[in-house]
Amino acid sequence: MIPPFRGIFRHVVVNLGDVVEDESRELDMERYGRFVDVLSGLDAQRLHLAGNHDQYNLTQDDLRKLWSHAGELHYSRDMGGLHFAVLRTVEHKNTRIELPAEQLPWLEQDLAATSLPSIVSMQHPASEMRLEGNRWFEKQPHICRVTERRALRSVIERSARVIAVFNGHVHWNHLDLIANIPYVTVQSLTENLSDDAPGRPANAWAICDVDERRLVITVFGKQPVRYQVERPRSS
Repeated sequence: MIPPFRGIFRHVVVNLGDVVEDESRELDMERYGRFVDVLSGLDAQRLHLAGNHDQYNLTQDDLRKLWSHAGELHYSRDMGGLHFAVLRTVEHKNTRIELPAEQLPWLEQDLAATSLPSIVSMQHPASEMRLEGNRWFEKQPHICRVTERRALRSVIERSARVIAVFNGHVHWNHLDLIANIPYVTVQSLTENLSDDAPGRPANAWAICDVDERRLVITVFGKQPVRYQVERPRSS
Protein backbone atom coordinates (compact mmCIF):
# COMPACT_ATOMS: atom_id res chain seq x y z
CA MET A 1 0.00 0.00 0.00
CA ILE A 2 1.00 3.62 -0.48
CA PRO A 3 2.63 4.94 2.72
CA PRO A 4 0.98 7.75 4.66
CA PHE A 5 2.06 11.35 4.26
CA ARG A 6 4.49 12.50 6.95
CA GLY A 7 6.06 15.79 7.91
CA ILE A 8 5.33 19.43 7.16
CA PHE A 9 4.69 20.03 3.48
CA ARG A 10 6.59 22.79 1.74
CA HIS A 11 5.64 24.45 -1.52
CA VAL A 12 7.10 22.82 -4.63
CA VAL A 13 6.60 24.39 -8.07
CA VAL A 14 6.75 21.98 -11.01
CA ASN A 15 7.22 23.38 -14.52
CA LEU A 16 5.47 20.89 -16.84
CA GLY A 17 7.39 22.02 -19.92
CA ASP A 18 6.94 23.98 -23.18
CA VAL A 19 8.18 27.25 -21.78
CA VAL A 20 9.06 28.54 -25.28
CA GLU A 21 7.59 28.41 -28.80
CA ASP A 22 10.84 27.24 -30.49
CA GLU A 23 11.51 30.27 -32.71
CA SER A 24 15.32 30.14 -32.59
CA ARG A 25 18.01 29.07 -30.16
CA GLU A 26 18.88 32.68 -29.34
CA LEU A 27 15.29 33.70 -28.63
CA ASP A 28 14.51 30.45 -26.81
CA MET A 29 17.51 30.86 -24.50
CA GLU A 30 16.58 34.47 -23.77
CA ARG A 31 12.91 33.76 -23.10
CA TYR A 32 13.52 30.63 -21.08
CA GLY A 33 16.05 32.55 -19.02
CA ARG A 34 13.44 35.23 -18.29
CA PHE A 35 11.01 32.52 -17.20
CA VAL A 36 13.57 31.02 -14.80
CA ASP A 37 14.25 34.50 -13.39
CA VAL A 38 10.54 34.97 -12.67
CA LEU A 39 10.31 31.63 -10.87
CA SER A 40 13.42 32.43 -8.83
CA GLY A 41 11.39 35.06 -6.97
CA LEU A 42 9.04 32.43 -5.56
CA ASP A 43 9.44 31.17 -2.01
CA ALA A 44 9.30 27.57 -3.17
CA GLN A 45 11.47 24.73 -4.35
CA ARG A 46 11.36 24.31 -8.12
CA LEU A 47 11.45 21.37 -10.52
CA HIS A 48 11.70 21.63 -14.31
CA LEU A 49 10.98 19.08 -17.00
CA ALA A 50 11.65 19.23 -20.74
CA GLY A 51 8.76 19.87 -23.12
CA ASN A 52 8.85 19.04 -26.81
CA HIS A 53 9.02 22.73 -27.81
CA ASP A 54 11.80 23.27 -25.28
CA GLN A 55 13.90 20.61 -27.03
CA TYR A 56 13.59 21.68 -30.69
CA ASN A 57 16.25 24.41 -30.55
CA LEU A 58 17.73 23.93 -27.09
CA THR A 59 20.15 21.13 -26.31
CA GLN A 60 20.16 19.08 -23.13
CA ASP A 61 23.20 21.09 -22.02
CA ASP A 62 21.26 24.32 -22.65
CA LEU A 63 18.46 23.07 -20.40
CA ARG A 64 20.92 21.95 -17.72
CA LYS A 65 22.38 25.46 -17.70
CA LEU A 66 18.94 27.11 -17.54
CA TRP A 67 17.80 24.80 -14.76
CA SER A 68 21.11 24.98 -12.85
CA HIS A 69 20.99 21.22 -13.02
CA ALA A 70 23.69 18.58 -13.31
CA GLY A 71 23.10 15.11 -14.69
CA GLU A 72 20.35 13.56 -16.74
CA LEU A 73 17.12 15.40 -17.55
CA HIS A 74 15.19 12.55 -15.94
CA TYR A 75 15.83 12.72 -12.21
CA SER A 76 14.20 12.61 -8.79
CA ARG A 77 14.09 14.73 -5.65
CA ASP A 78 12.70 14.35 -2.13
CA MET A 79 10.86 17.49 -1.06
CA GLY A 80 8.56 18.13 1.87
CA GLY A 81 7.80 14.51 2.63
CA LEU A 82 7.13 13.53 -1.00
CA HIS A 83 9.26 11.92 -3.69
CA PHE A 84 9.18 13.57 -7.13
CA ALA A 85 10.28 11.63 -10.23
CA VAL A 86 10.71 13.66 -13.43
CA LEU A 87 10.78 11.92 -16.83
CA ARG A 88 11.97 13.27 -20.19
CA THR A 89 9.67 12.31 -23.04
CA VAL A 90 10.84 12.96 -26.60
CA GLU A 91 8.81 13.87 -29.69
CA HIS A 92 9.96 12.38 -32.97
CA LYS A 93 8.41 15.14 -35.01
CA ASN A 94 5.11 14.15 -36.62
CA THR A 95 5.85 10.47 -35.86
CA ARG A 96 5.56 9.44 -32.19
CA ILE A 97 6.23 10.31 -28.57
CA GLU A 98 8.97 8.22 -26.98
CA LEU A 99 9.97 7.54 -23.43
CA PRO A 100 13.64 6.60 -23.98
CA ALA A 101 14.21 2.97 -23.03
CA GLU A 102 16.64 3.61 -20.17
CA GLN A 103 14.03 5.55 -18.21
CA LEU A 104 11.73 2.59 -17.50
CA PRO A 105 14.30 0.59 -15.47
CA TRP A 106 15.56 3.84 -13.97
CA LEU A 107 12.05 4.74 -12.75
CA GLU A 108 11.47 1.23 -11.41
CA GLN A 109 14.69 1.38 -9.40
CA ASP A 110 14.05 4.95 -8.30
CA LEU A 111 10.58 4.18 -6.94
CA ALA A 112 11.81 0.98 -5.28
CA ALA A 113 14.49 2.96 -3.44
CA THR A 114 12.08 5.40 -1.75
CA SER A 115 9.64 4.88 1.09
CA LEU A 116 7.85 8.17 0.38
CA PRO A 117 4.57 8.79 -1.43
CA SER A 118 5.65 9.68 -4.97
CA ILE A 119 4.57 11.95 -7.80
CA VAL A 120 5.67 11.34 -11.39
CA SER A 121 5.75 14.22 -13.90
CA MET A 122 6.43 14.38 -17.63
CA GLN A 123 5.44 16.47 -20.64
CA HIS A 124 3.26 13.97 -22.50
CA PRO A 125 0.34 11.94 -21.13
CA ALA A 126 0.70 8.29 -20.12
CA SER A 127 -3.05 7.67 -19.83
CA GLU A 128 -5.55 6.50 -22.44
CA MET A 129 -7.45 9.79 -22.62
CA ARG A 130 -9.88 10.12 -25.51
CA LEU A 131 -8.99 13.06 -27.73
CA GLU A 132 -12.29 13.80 -29.49
CA GLY A 133 -12.81 17.55 -29.53
CA ASN A 134 -9.16 18.41 -28.96
CA ARG A 135 -8.23 20.78 -31.78
CA TRP A 136 -4.55 19.92 -31.58
CA PHE A 137 -4.53 16.15 -31.20
CA GLU A 138 -7.91 14.65 -32.19
CA LYS A 139 -6.45 13.79 -35.60
CA GLN A 140 -2.89 13.31 -34.34
CA PRO A 141 -2.99 11.05 -31.26
CA HIS A 142 0.41 9.61 -32.23
CA ILE A 143 2.08 12.90 -31.25
CA CYS A 144 0.11 13.26 -28.05
CA ARG A 145 0.32 10.14 -25.87
CA VAL A 146 3.51 8.32 -24.86
CA THR A 147 4.02 5.26 -27.06
CA GLU A 148 5.38 3.19 -24.14
CA ARG A 149 2.57 4.29 -21.80
CA ARG A 150 1.32 0.80 -20.92
CA ALA A 151 4.77 -0.35 -19.84
CA LEU A 152 5.22 2.91 -17.95
CA ARG A 153 1.92 2.52 -16.12
CA SER A 154 2.89 -1.03 -15.21
CA VAL A 155 6.05 0.25 -13.52
CA ILE A 156 4.06 2.95 -11.73
CA GLU A 157 1.40 0.52 -10.51
CA ARG A 158 3.85 -2.14 -9.32
CA SER A 159 5.74 0.39 -7.24
CA ALA A 160 2.74 0.93 -4.91
CA ARG A 161 4.29 4.33 -4.19
CA VAL A 162 2.82 6.70 -6.80
CA ILE A 163 -0.07 8.89 -5.67
CA ALA A 164 -0.37 10.98 -8.88
CA VAL A 165 1.05 11.49 -12.37
CA PHE A 166 1.07 14.97 -13.91
CA ASN A 167 1.61 16.14 -17.49
CA GLY A 168 0.99 19.09 -19.79
CA HIS A 169 1.12 19.15 -23.63
CA VAL A 170 -2.53 18.42 -24.50
CA HIS A 171 -3.86 21.99 -24.10
CA TRP A 172 -6.83 21.09 -21.94
CA ASN A 173 -7.59 19.99 -18.38
CA HIS A 174 -8.21 16.29 -17.94
CA LEU A 175 -8.27 13.57 -15.29
CA ASP A 176 -7.99 9.82 -15.79
CA LEU A 177 -8.10 7.42 -12.83
CA ILE A 178 -6.24 4.20 -13.68
CA ALA A 179 -5.65 1.53 -11.03
CA ASN A 180 -6.63 4.14 -8.39
CA ILE A 181 -3.85 6.49 -9.59
CA PRO A 182 -4.88 9.92 -10.94
CA TYR A 183 -3.30 10.92 -14.25
CA VAL A 184 -3.73 14.70 -14.43
CA THR A 185 -3.31 16.89 -17.50
CA VAL A 186 -3.05 20.64 -16.87
CA GLN A 187 -4.05 23.19 -19.50
CA SER A 188 -1.33 25.42 -20.97
CA LEU A 189 -0.65 28.78 -19.36
CA THR A 190 -0.58 30.50 -22.78
CA GLU A 191 -3.00 28.39 -24.84
CA ASN A 192 -5.09 30.60 -27.15
CA LEU A 193 -8.76 30.02 -26.30
CA SER A 194 -9.99 32.03 -29.29
CA ASP A 195 -9.94 31.35 -33.01
CA ASP A 196 -8.18 34.66 -33.65
CA ALA A 197 -4.58 35.50 -32.69
CA PRO A 198 -3.38 36.31 -30.13
CA GLY A 199 -6.84 35.79 -28.63
CA ARG A 200 -7.43 34.96 -24.94
CA PRO A 201 -4.69 33.11 -23.05
CA ALA A 202 -5.87 30.28 -20.80
CA ASN A 203 -3.79 31.59 -17.88
CA ALA A 204 -3.84 28.05 -16.45
CA TRP A 205 -1.94 26.98 -13.36
CA ALA A 206 -2.76 24.41 -10.73
CA ILE A 207 -2.35 23.70 -7.03
CA CYS A 208 -2.25 20.14 -5.73
CA ASP A 209 -2.93 19.83 -2.00
CA VAL A 210 -1.81 16.49 -0.56
CA ASP A 211 -2.56 14.98 2.82
CA GLU A 212 -2.90 11.46 4.21
CA ARG A 213 -6.48 11.09 2.99
CA ARG A 214 -6.74 12.77 -0.41
CA LEU A 215 -5.39 14.89 -3.22
CA VAL A 216 -7.25 18.06 -4.16
CA ILE A 217 -6.16 19.48 -7.52
CA THR A 218 -7.44 22.97 -8.35
CA VAL A 219 -6.75 24.46 -11.79
CA PHE A 220 -7.05 28.25 -12.02
CA GLY A 221 -7.39 30.50 -15.07
CA LYS A 222 -10.03 30.95 -17.77
CA GLN A 223 -11.07 27.27 -17.63
CA PRO A 224 -11.02 26.44 -13.90
CA VAL A 225 -11.66 22.93 -12.66
CA ARG A 226 -11.27 21.03 -9.38
CA TYR A 227 -10.58 17.34 -8.83
CA GLN A 228 -10.64 15.46 -5.52
CA VAL A 229 -9.17 11.96 -5.35
CA GLU A 230 -9.24 9.84 -2.21
CA ARG A 231 -6.03 8.00 -1.40
CA PRO A 232 -6.15 4.27 -0.64
CA ARG A 233 -5.82 3.56 3.05
CA SER A 234 -2.57 2.05 4.23
CA SER A 235 -2.75 -1.37 5.82
